Amino acid sequence: MTQAIPPARKRSRTKPILLAASALVLVAAIVMMIWTTRCPCETTPGFILFGDVQHAPVTDWTFANDVPFCQIQVSAYGLPHAINLNCFATPEGHLYLSCSVCARKFWAAHVGSNEQAWLRLNDRVYSVILSRVTDPALMDQVWEARVKKVMVYGGQPYNPKPKPGARRPDTWWTFRVTSASGS
Repeated sequence: MTQAIPPARKRSRTKPILLAASALVLVAAIVMMIWTTRCPCETTPGFILFGDVQHAPVTDWTFANDVPFCQIQVSAYGLPHAINLNCFATPEGHLYLSCSVCARKFWAAHVGSNEQAWLRLNDRVYSVILSRVTDPALMDQVWEARVKKVMVYGGQPYNPKPKPGARRPDTWWTFRVTSASGS
């Protein structure tokens, strides 16, 4: 004949399981909090770009050449998705984003024509519109602006400096960034 387990023993197994599950939820919440406020980090995407939101439209983006990367936030499946990207301004003050082998990038698949996005530079967040550039002549000009900036800030494994005279790869995409109207 089998003996029934007293109810006190059943509860004693439940309590450690509930404590472990609660600890796991707490750790996950802390990691999410750190992740959403710290990332994007190098090649790890983030969630929401926090910072001092700027409301004045920007017409001259040359100050973007003073920072190694821009951080952009796009909407992917209705959720925010933030990443680090090369960004650079032309001498005329137009801002562009750079994307190598972009057809395989998660974020790029979620950027349509004149896509609303957020851009962070030096803890300042700007409402922007992204538009992919497909004109080869303009892409070559933008590539030159990219090479100039990457020669200063490049050199990391995820952002190598181009070889002198490097030509624009066919897999390289660029997006024009403009201030969102009514920002």
